Amino acid sequence: MTHLAQAAPPPLLEARLLSKQFPGVRALRGVSLTLQRGEVLAVIGENGAGKSTLMKILAGVQLPDAGEILVDGRPVRIAGVRAAQQLGVALIHQELNLADNLDIGANLFLGREPRRCGFIDRSRINTEARTHLQRVGLDLPPDTIVGTLSIGRQQLVEIAKALSSQARVLIMDEPSSSLSQHETEILFRVVRDLRTQGISVIYISHRLGEVTALADRVVVLRDGEIAGELVREEIQHDAMVRLMVGRDLSQFYQRQPRPHGELVLEVDHLRTPAHPRRDISFQVRAGEIVGVAGLVGAGRTELLQTLFGVTPAVGGGMRVRGQSLRPRSPQAAIAAGMALVPEDRKQHGLILAMSVRENASLPSLRRDHRHGFLNRIAEQTVARNTVEKLGVKTPGLEQTVLLLSGGNQQKIVLGKWLALKPHLLLLDEPTRGIDIGAKREIYRLMDQLAADGVAVLFVSSEMEEVLGMSDRVLVMHEGRLAGELTREQLSEEAVMHLATGTIASHN
Repeated sequence: MTHLAQAAPPPLLEARLLSKQFPGVRALRGVSLTLQRGEVLAVIGENGAGKSTLMKILAGVQLPDAGEILVDGRPVRIAGVRAAQQLGVALIHQELNLADNLDIGANLFLGREPRRCGFIDRSRINTEARTHLQRVGLDLPPDTIVGTLSIGRQQLVEIAKALSSQARVLIMDEPSSSLSQHETEILFRVVRDLRTQGISVIYISHRLGEVTALADRVVVLRDGEIAGELVREEIQHDAMVRLMVGRDLSQFYQRQPRPHGELVLEVDHLRTPAHPRRDISFQVRAGEIVGVAGLVGAGRTELLQTLFGVTPAVGGGMRVRGQSLRPRSPQAAIAAGMALVPEDRKQHGLILAMSVRENASLPSLRRDHRHGFLNRIAEQTVARNTVEKLGVKTPGLEQTVLLLSGGNQQKIVLGKWLALKPHLLLLDEPTRGIDIGAKREIYRLMDQLAADGVAVLFVSSEMEEVLGMSDRVLVMHEGRLAGELTREQLSEEAVMHLATGTIASHN
């Protein structure tokens, strides 16, 4: 032979047999993966599968108990976040890590400001910031205050910040969880552009549609181990689900057709503070699951908040089980037999520093108190019933809710309201940020509640969820009810036509 074949370059990043154990939990068991240059690698799995632990180890937030990490084929010890950044690895957290009161340039170079004659070189910051902002498609002055930006733009600033530190590997943890559809499309475009620039991306998401659209390869974690890997042509929804849960979820949305009962909710020309000039009318019956669809800003969350009295109505009225009600407070709605599971469970649904017992029994305190004192026995009973009936995975009732997975936190939020036996359950994005197994459990619970005669009204941005779980769908557009679809009329196209206002209501 006149010349030797050139050896393939080593992976940009490689993990070999990583293991990590916490008290009572084996988070990772001999996990190995590779990341090539200019590759988008999706890492998926149920909550508790080990994704976060693996990413924290790669980003220097935690040290592994065993195993090794290689960068450019050389073993390295990533002893901290700064060490990871020096190797070109940056983690972009789901909760953005920006200083709202500082401008973009200051955020990009925070802690490593270029200096000139002992002073911060603002001119150089502005020049370099513009370059990095252009790379993520942001045409903004570097002196723009970060707190004035939308969440989507803040996400892009976070990416620009990582690029300014010469990152070659971006680890994105649920990057689209708080973004609108338009902002998500911009994020996708940026990720694809970075790939062409040779930047590698590890993309973590519960949204399997995003994974299908973006990933070159998928690694699936289950119970702290690699359950399987899919290359580009193999990346399909059902294949990912099978690897994640170890079984085929062909019956993912288990809805049993059944007759509906009496009218539970009658909404008559209701006007919300968010859209005071638009009025909405509809009905929900006992045993019926009604979905509310629409684009971001259509007024779906605002509708539920007005029904529940969080934001009092500015006009119109409603009846619950035949009784006229215009709730001025959640207390009035609760007294009428209503319950609301909010979109943001951490901010509005739970007290994170309190225990499972305390959170699960909160709405029942008024009912279960004795002469002004807490009834500890009743409190324990309510919490125990919630854990058992909803299958909450927790070491005990005194476990701090903050330490539970997202799916188990959502079950606590649901369970605390179900203890009051509501007639009408309002759910705002009930499966946001939880894994596919926990989603299935919540869908099963919704169906069981409907079978028990509870009326369920739920808002969701996931089209599959709306189509799979709804007996009927109310579609909103710019604060008004654009149309109503029966189960026989339901399709993605029909919902989107109404949601975008391209066809008139056909109630």
